Amino acid sequence: MPQIANLRLLLSSANYHHRHPFSAAPIFLRKNRSLKPQLPLAVFSAYSKKPHGTDNNNKNSRSFHRNRSTLRETWKKKDSSSDKGGFMATEERDASSKGATEGFGFNRKRAEGRDESDRPKKNLQLKVRKLNPANTISYVQILGTGMDTQDTSPAVLLFFDKQRFIFNAGEGLQRFCSEHKIKLSKIDHIFLSRVCSETAGGLPGLLLTLAGMGDEGMSVNVWGPSDLKYLVDAMKSFIPNAAMVHTRSFGPMPGPNGSPSNMSRKFDDPFVLIDDEVVKISAVLVRPRRIEVSDSTKDKSYELSPPESGVNSTKPGDLSVIYICELPEIKGKFDPKKAAALGLRPGPKYRDLQLGNSVKSDRQDIMVHPSDVLGPSVPGPVVLLVDCPTSSHLQDLLSLQCLTPYYVDTAYEVPEGSKIVNCVIHLTPSSVTRTDDYQTWMSKFGAAQHIMAGHEMKNIEVPILKASARIAARLNYLCPQFFPSPGFWSLQNLNVPSEAMASHKSLLPRTRESIPAENLLKFHLRPYANLGLDKSGIPNLSSPSEIIGELLSEIPEIRDASQQVAQFWPDNGDTSAEKASMEAETIITEEPWLHERVLPSCLENITREEMEIVLLGTGSSQPSKYRNVSSIFINLFAKGSVLLDCGEGTLGQLKRRFGVQGADEAVRGLKCIWISHIHADHHTGLARILALRRDLLKGVPHEPIIIVGPRQLKRFLDAYQRLEDLDMQFLDCWHTTEASLEALESKEDNAMQESPTRLQGTKNGNTVGLVGGNVDSALFARGSRMQSFWKRPGSPTQIAAAIAILKSLKKVLAEAGLEALISFPVVHCPQAFGVVLQAANRINRVGKTIPGWKIVYSGDTRPCPELVEASRGATVLIHEATFEDSMVDEAIARNHSTTKEAVEVGDSAGAYRIILTHFSQRYPKIPVFDETHMHKTCIAFDMMSVNLADIHVLPKALPYLKLLFRDEMVVDESEDVNLDTALDA
Repeated sequence: MPQIANLRLLLSSANYHHRHPFSAAPIFLRKNRSLKPQLPLAVFSAYSKKPHGTDNNNKNSRSFHRNRSTLRETWKKKDSSSDKGGFMATEERDASSKGATEGFGFNRKRAEGRDESDRPKKNLQLKVRKLNPANTISYVQILGTGMDTQDTSPAVLLFFDKQRFIFNAGEGLQRFCSEHKIKLSKIDHIFLSRVCSETAGGLPGLLLTLAGMGDEGMSVNVWGPSDLKYLVDAMKSFIPNAAMVHTRSFGPMPGPNGSPSNMSRKFDDPFVLIDDEVVKISAVLVRPRRIEVSDSTKDKSYELSPPESGVNSTKPGDLSVIYICELPEIKGKFDPKKAAALGLRPGPKYRDLQLGNSVKSDRQDIMVHPSDVLGPSVPGPVVLLVDCPTSSHLQDLLSLQCLTPYYVDTAYEVPEGSKIVNCVIHLTPSSVTRTDDYQTWMSKFGAAQHIMAGHEMKNIEVPILKASARIAARLNYLCPQFFPSPGFWSLQNLNVPSEAMASHKSLLPRTRESIPAENLLKFHLRPYANLGLDKSGIPNLSSPSEIIGELLSEIPEIRDASQQVAQFWPDNGDTSAEKASMEAETIITEEPWLHERVLPSCLENITREEMEIVLLGTGSSQPSKYRNVSSIFINLFAKGSVLLDCGEGTLGQLKRRFGVQGADEAVRGLKCIWISHIHADHHTGLARILALRRDLLKGVPHEPIIIVGPRQLKRFLDAYQRLEDLDMQFLDCWHTTEASLEALESKEDNAMQESPTRLQGTKNGNTVGLVGGNVDSALFARGSRMQSFWKRPGSPTQIAAAIAILKSLKKVLAEAGLEALISFPVVHCPQAFGVVLQAANRINRVGKTIPGWKIVYSGDTRPCPELVEASRGATVLIHEATFEDSMVDEAIARNHSTTKEAVEVGDSAGAYRIILTHFSQRYPKIPVFDETHMHKTCIAFDMMSVNLADIHVLPKALPYLKLLFRDEMVVDESEDVNLDTALDA
């Protein structure tokens, strides 16, 4: 290293820095011992403003050499008192001054108050910056998940400058926030008004998003009225960094036998959850009472008596919560004129008064109090979030005494000591809010603004996910046969906005200050001048005609393309003259391979009531504006239905496709649900579907639905079942593989030789019984339908048990016209599977036997021999195609397939038609593909519905889809996700 002759420039640039440049690298001088400074080396304190004079070079040079050994020691020592972990602060001192021999330790002693000199000591204190509530921006906002489909609870965002709080996390919240650009990065508290699929169905997806964007060491707190630990622990199997999630439960906790403990304790008083300088959040529990509570008890505080048995006890999902959010008051403005009149000089006493302390006047013998110089304080806004799901909860709500401080009196005056409630957000369904008792209770809050956000109080004429609604409308215009009219414009058979609003207002309570919740509606809390409603962010009404008008202006030739597509269905009523005219104006020239003359034998005399494939979710990893995550609905019409994978938001997609009533019928008719693997984008919508089915079939004789899935899924469902009964049986996918089916059938006769009422196996020494066997009662103390082996949560996997459930599965499949459901292993993650659905043979009108159709779904996988073999002779192969052809290395690394690889699998297996799905969200609307190998293939879109009678037409639609998205076949890097931490790792 060359010698440095002059250090003036180097040192002058570092004089003000806390760390000397050489102190950070003492090795520099040790390796360059010949370095002799020609200028004095000034060492400065962190507190000094400028170097001392350097008039006497020789004197200061000698001082430098005398203190050099001390300087070397200083370089080696860390300053343990420094928050930043820096080196000791040092100070330049003249060699002749007092204390020079103390070296650089003197300044540290003085700062710490340990020096023994007589000089005054400075009290160095760290300044704590206080938040000024007057300058804070704060509001509550309705996040309208489910407001167009009524499938889940809306969420509520409590916004502050530096913090965000979310109340409820229903399904679709993650996708909703992506669409409406609501940032989730500052959310570290999630509050649930109930612990059930309606309010917490989107929790796994939300936690995955927060885990992916959070810094190391961040944590998320989930608050709820029961023990949430079971649920979050179960999520660890598919949520990376699940350790960052902390559950904060309040209220009665489950005892060792599953029944609520501590039932003798009174839970009428609020639980204070958060209390800081920003907000105080408290929770009040509301529990269901028996409807037959006498009038004499309505005005008394209610304490739930200890249950006689676990069956009759309150389940965690039965508890609901009222959250009370109180912002701090804003102190009155300081009046310096009043202070001067009372004899105060400007100075520290002004600050003391503003902090609430009394001071003595400088000119008068009096004490000056804050009230003498401060204007009136502005009380902090108060917001209530009320969830009263049933009339039995209402009985407890009316008796709560802890809410009395928030009520006005009969003359609408605020009693002394009471708090003024500014806004009440009601998550209560309209069937409860319209009752006289509930409306009387609402009136106790005086002039508070009531926002009605419960079920049936939704802005049903406005699609919540407008981007996907826009694409669905465009696709419907181009090809209504494959893309039926979206159900969200006719969910309630209301096509005119004025009709919708008229119906909407009829559901409002009679309270004067009540308004219906609308998506993105705000109520401002800070600054005080803006206190009140803000409707500026509410989306405008959309109609299909507006969307189609935009489409025709962008792509004028799409009108003729739509008419040309209609010719694929010859019985559409067009005259021969019209057909000739359309043929003359052909927009796209069809390839010769599109005109196939031979149909598979299974399609002979096929009817439109045989089978329909509905692609509910066609994206991968996590939902985006345009594609939801994986789910395929196999509609067997009058014979029922089967669901293949069930990502978050599946129920909402069903309602958007079929409407509210149609989706209820589809769920009611489900025969079986099959899950391919444990990644969250394939199964987190399961609980919401099962909960709805349970409610729809309540009081109707039925059997629990069979869930076929990977064994890791059982753990999650078992944990969830502690919170909410799912009314299901579980069967490991391994028991539905071809090899396992053959083995189990061979053992069935031997197993059934035992007592018909007692077939049991053992696991770890514990007896697992069937009907009549010894059953661990701790698993069933919640009062669920799972009271026998047949209804145990996540039924066991012993051979005898598998045989019993397989018999049930075979029965329901036969009812649906299916001969077999066969799983097969694929190459993705541990316990990943694909599935074959084989239809039974049918008899045509003339008595001829027609072979059944065959559908194969790949799940997530690399191309593999097992998949090719399972797809032999398939009528339809639904294959994942996560990546474009140029990203084969990425596909190999992630155990996914490219577009070309998926098509080659279908070609090798001789599949008649191939539908590509599970596209990376980096392809926002249409994936990149090569048409040269797409002769029997089509790409999937959300809500695409392919009737088996139309399957031969499917590839013809592909060129027209490309025309529709001709300007959008690009990669959106902003939508690309890190698959290591996303839903589909």
